[in-house]
Amino acid sequence: MAHLLGAEGLTLTFGTRTILDGLTIGIDAGDRIGIVGRNGDGKSTLMRLLAGRAEADDGRVTWRGGVDVGYLDQSDVLDGDDSIRRAVVGEMADYEWASSPVLRDVADGLLGGLDWDQPVGALSGGQRRRVALAKLLMGEHDVLMLDEPTNHLDVEGVAWLADHLKKRWKADEGAFLVVTHDRWFLDEVCTTTWEVHDATVDTYEGGYAAYTLARAERDRAAAVEEQKRQQLVKKELAWLRRGAPARTSKPKFRVDAATALINDVPEPRDTVSLRRMATARLGKDVLDLEHVTLRLRGEGDEPAVADGRTLFDDVTFRLGPGERVGVVGVNGAGKSTLLRLLDGQVEPDDGRIKRGKTVQTAILSQEVEELTAKAHMRVHEVMTEEKNVFFVGGKELSGAQLLEQIGFSRTRQWTPVGDLSGGERRRLQLLKLMTGEPNVLMLDEPTNDLDTDTLASMEDLLDDWPGTLVVVSHDRYLLERVTDHQVALLGDGSVRLLPGGVEQYLRIRSGKEPAPGEAIRTYHGQTSTEAGATAGSRGPAASKATARSASSSGSAPAGGAEGTDGVSEAAKRQARKQMQRVEKQMEKLSSRQQELHQEMAGASEAGDVDRLRTLQAKLDDVDAQLGELEETWLEAGELVE
Repeated sequence: MAHLLGAEGLTLTFGTRTILDGLTIGIDAGDRIGIVGRNGDGKSTLMRLLAGRAEADDGRVTWRGGVDVGYLDQSDVLDGDDSIRRAVVGEMADYEWASSPVLRDVADGLLGGLDWDQPVGALSGGQRRRVALAKLLMGEHDVLMLDEPTNHLDVEGVAWLADHLKKRWKADEGAFLVVTHDRWFLDEVCTTTWEVHDATVDTYEGGYAAYTLARAERDRAAAVEEQKRQQLVKKELAWLRRGAPARTSKPKFRVDAATALINDVPEPRDTVSLRRMATARLGKDVLDLEHVTLRLRGEGDEPAVADGRTLFDDVTFRLGPGERVGVVGVNGAGKSTLLRLLDGQVEPDDGRIKRGKTVQTAILSQEVEELTAKAHMRVHEVMTEEKNVFFVGGKELSGAQLLEQIGFSRTRQWTPVGDLSGGERRRLQLLKLMTGEPNVLMLDEPTNDLDTDTLASMEDLLDDWPGTLVVVSHDRYLLERVTDHQVALLGDGSVRLLPGGVEQYLRIRSGKEPAPGEAIRTYHGQTSTEAGATAGSRGPAASKATARSASSSGSAPAGGAEGTDGVSEAAKRQARKQMQRVEKQMEKLSSRQQELHQEMAGASEAGDVDRLRTLQAKLDDVDAQLGELEETWLEAGELVE
C-alpha cells in the first residue's frame, strides 16, 4: 500500500521528562489506527507531531507529496461569530454540498435538528463539537487525525461516526488515526492499535479487544520472566548470606551480578487495585420513584431549562438492593436529572420518592465540581481531610497508600488539585466518593477524561461494588460491562426498559424498531418485563406480588423438570454441590500456597538453597492442582447459570 506519511527518530522532552525517544513509525493507505495509552503518556502529542501542529526536539516528520491531512483538535477552534452554515461549508451554496451523498450524510448525522443560521457562539459545548467534526468530515482529506472525536457525542452519534469512517474510503484508500477512550468505537473501526508508553510506541494488529489479548499475553510472558528472575534473586541472596563475599575476585563478581539482578526491577505501571470499600448494609427497600412528574422551570431553578417541557410524566422507577442499571437517552431527556432525583437534590412536582432507612447515595458528576473549591489544596490533603485511615478489602490503609493504589505517586500526592490533569481529577473524585462508604453509587458520564487502562481498572473496581449502581454514559462498552440491564429516556416523559440493551436503543432511534412498553417494575433488584411491559411508567406500578410472579414465571417451564436452557434442575443441584466441594478444596490449597510462600521466605533468609528448591517443587504442584480445580468450578458454574 502507498506510504502517506511517517516519522523518523522523533524525540521530545518536556522539562525533565522524555515523552518520545527516537520513535520511527509510518502510516500507509488503508491504515485504520487507534491510539491508546495512559493519560499524559503522549497520545495527543504524537498526533500533533504527525499532523505538523507541533515540532519535535529531534527527528523529522515527512508527508508524501500532495497528501492532505485533516485534524480534529480537542480544543474548540471555531469562530463564535460564524453561523453554523459558514463554519461548516463556508461560502458553498446549499445545492453544491447537498448534491453529494457523503456530505448530506455528514449533515444529517451530526447537525440534524440544528438551525444552520444560528451563531456558533450560542451553541452548547456538545453542539460545537459536532459542528467542528462536521466541518472536518465535509473536507476531502487523505488522512484524518481525530483527537477524542467521541467526546460530547451520545450513543447515536458515536455509532454514526463509526459507520461513516468505515464507509468513507475503499479498503486500500485513505487512512485515519484516532485517540479515544471509547473502547467499543476502537473495536468497531480500527484494524491496528498503537500503544504509547514509556516514550515509545508498540503496534498491535486489530482493535481494542485484540490489543487487550495481545498485551495480556505480553504481560504473561513478562510475568514468567519476572518469576525466573525472582528465583535467581533468591538463589543469589542465599549464596551471599553463606559467607564473606569479598575475599576473592570470583565472589566479588557474584556480588556484582546479584546486585545488578536485584536492582533490575522495572517500575510498575499505575493501576487501580482497590478492592471493595466498606459500605453500609442495604435493606430490601432502596429507592423508589412513585408516579413522579417533573416539569422544567425557569432559569435558576432545577432543572435550569425554560422551555416549558415536562421532563418526567407520572414515572414509576424502582431500584432494588444490588441492582446495576445503565441509563441511555437523547440529550436533554433528563438523564442527569434522574440521578439528582434519586439523590434527593431535586424534588418532583408530583408523586413521591421513597428512600430506604439505610440508603446512603453518592453521585460522580460530569463537572468534577466537588474539587473546584479545593483547587488550592494538595491531593493528600483532600484525601485525608475527613479521616486518615481507610478500610479496603479488609485491610487498613493510610491515605497515602490508597492514593498510590490509584496511580498517585508519593511526589504526585503533594501536587495542588488545580494542577491535576482531567483524568487525575476524575480518579481523585471517584476515590473520595468510594471512601465516603455510600451504598448507592450513581455515575454521570464516568468515562470523561479517563484513559483505557484506568477505565478497565475502574470496571474491575465496580465489579466488586456490593451496593446499588446507576450509570449514565454514552460509552456502550462500559454500560454492557458493568450493568445488568439498561433503560432509555427518549424525551417523551417516560422511562423505558431495554431488554435488547444499547443495540435496541439504536434501532429505536433509527426508526427500525418501535419503542417498547414503558413499565419498569423491579422487586429486590430483579426486573420483570412481561409482554412488552404494558402497564407503564405513566400508569400504576405493578404490585410486588405481580413482579415476583413475573420474575419467577420464566425460571422453569411447566413441569419444572428443566430450566429454560435445557439443563435439568437435578443437574443444577448436583453442579452446585460440586462447586461447594471444589470451593472447600480450593480454600485448603490456597492456605497451603500461603504457607509455602512463608516457608520459602524463611528458607531464603536462612540461605538454604536446597530447601528452596524442594519448596518450589511443592508450590508448583499446588498451583497445578488449583488450576485444575478452577476449571472444574467454572464448568460446574456454566450449568448453574
